[in-house]
Amino acid sequence: MSRKKVYIAYTGGTIGMKESSSGYIPEKGYLQSYLAAKRVLDDPAMPSFDICEYDPLLDSANMGSEHWDTIARDIADHYQDYDGFIVIHGTDTMAYTASALPFLLQGLAKPVVVTGSQIPLHKTRNDGYENLIASLMVAAHHQIPEVILLFGSRILRGCRAVKVDAFGLEAFDSPNFPALGHIGINIELHKEYIQTAQNIPFHVQSLKKQHVGILRLFPGITADYARNVLRAPLQGVVLETFGQGNAPDNNKALIGALKEAADRGVVIVNITQCLRGTVNQKTYAAGQILEDIGVIGGLDMTPNAALVKMYYLLSQDFSMQEIYNKMRQSLCGELTSVISL
Repeated sequence: MSRKKVYIAYTGGTIGMKESSSGYIPEKGYLQSYLAAKRVLDDPAMPSFDICEYDPLLDSANMGSEHWDTIARDIADHYQDYDGFIVIHGTDTMAYTASALPFLLQGLAKPVVVTGSQIPLHKTRNDGYENLIASLMVAAHHQIPEVILLFGSRILRGCRAVKVDAFGLEAFDSPNFPALGHIGINIELHKEYIQTAQNIPFHVQSLKKQHVGILRLFPGITADYARNVLRAPLQGVVLETFGQGNAPDNNKALIGALKEAADRGVVIVNITQCLRGTVNQKTYAAGQILEDIGVIGGLDMTPNAALVKMYYLLSQDFSMQEIYNKMRQSLCGELTSVISL
């Protein structure tokens, strides 16, 4: 039986960095030389793989929406030739990329594993090697037709993942959806949570340049502050609110600023600041007022997923009503549609 083949898109990140006078920076060619020296990768149980090193390699703090397009198109260009794909990425914005790719890779029927490390490979003790080995095994030998984030002992749905720890090796979590699998002595998948492949031809849905942002509410926020964030040419904003989706409803000027933006066509999606939970704008009067002015309840989406979904929807030829409707629908497993009261 021929060995499975995996394509690795190496975008940068801590995993292949070396120390410099200004801190860790990506080092060209280091990842390939490191893996070439690891004879365990020649084991017949391991897949063969090819690495495409991006130029330039990026600290993920420098990732933009245009890079999501580049990664998606790279996967599409090699889609027919490989059994699975790995995207090696820095951890700072890994959850954004893992959230974006499910919207861009339409009709995906093969695993796309996003991974990286907290400690560079050149350190004697590091987490990158184990993450890479597990990612190769999952990408080659497991039927997961979606974008996943593999890190530490967890396999998470990409568009449900958030970074929760800047120092720990279990750096990512999926607060509102169960893990798709766990990595221990064995790689155990929870198949009841894994999506089935979409019954459409595989293709890439590109993103267009959009003016979107995030507005986080805080005690004492002023209408002027909100208006500065919401001013043209803004097209959409993720509104991070309190609790189940509440805003200070006695701050009439602030509510007025939000209404002005909604009235001129700015898409406003309400996401809770809480790590876990869902938005229900009808529970409290402080949430109902947002419902009344046209703010869309984002249910249990992460802020990352809500932002990239906004990019995606605004890049299509959808009417405003279609955007409102689709924002409340699960398009790639990014939200739970039913609110439990």
